[in-house]
Amino acid sequence: MTPFELAEPVTLKDAIGLLATGDPDVRPIAGGTAVMLMMRTGLFRPAKLVSLRRIEAGHRAIEVAADGTIRIGAMATLSSLEHAPEIAQAAPVISQTLRTLSNVRVRNVATLGGHLAHADPHMDLPPVLITLAASLTIAGPSGMRRLDVADLFGGYLETTLAPGELITEVTVPAQGARRAAYMKCTTRSADDWPALGLAVSLQTEGDRITSARIAIGAATETPRRLAAAEAALAGARADDAALRAAGDAAAAEAEIEADAQGSAAYKRELLRVYVGRTVRKALGRAPGPGG
Repeated sequence: MTPFELAEPVTLKDAIGLLATGDPDVRPIAGGTAVMLMMRTGLFRPAKLVSLRRIEAGHRAIEVAADGTIRIGAMATLSSLEHAPEIAQAAPVISQTLRTLSNVRVRNVATLGGHLAHADPHMDLPPVLITLAASLTIAGPSGMRRLDVADLFGGYLETTLAPGELITEVTVPAQGARRAAYMKCTTRSADDWPALGLAVSLQTEGDRITSARIAIGAATETPRRLAAAEAALAGARADDAALRAAGDAAAAEAEIEADAQGSAAYKRELLRVYVGRTVRKALGRAPGPGG
């Protein structure tokens, strides 16, 4: 590993000051689960790391307001989210997703902010947070700004964060009667990188889906919504024909990427099937014919 300098600021303001130099060799580190692995393999060689572990404790807070709005500090660990009873109550899909996200050793140190800022499309939470309409609070040299999670990802391992900017909080609006689910397909163990991750959030009225939010991960360059599949479900009964149509729409619109987890053709067929499976899971139904 290439030698590097380590700075440990105790305030967010100081951390931003250290990062706002414009030097690309100065980078932040939170839990370090991704950064240290990339450094060990020589893919990432920063001259200076700015550790965020000692900044104000409030950036680790997990709160649910009386109206159901969730606010999560970016330094909250994935393990703390997994076991937070208020998260299990307000947005159970988050707690359920975390149970097979990597392994417990990683979840104990990895942070929510780092998970998002790493911008690896195989990460599980981005598609979930996109379907929950989550947004970010971002702090930087020019002050604070808000950004939808869907707009964070600029490309493979790339975000739209400006130099010196840090994610400080994730806000999930109250979900009300919406029902959500996340499913992934892994080619090896359950906690391995997925070949496909798919999240859905549904609003229903009687036996009809009045609105749907669907987001894909792992199979595309960045996590993103699938507008055509959403449109196919809007106003439809969640029967086999409607779910097949939504799966076909998703497979047609998604720009699938091949990788070590599977070919583009394989992932496209997975997507075609997993749209129906994930919708049924959100609705509390058993898998239908063909999954």
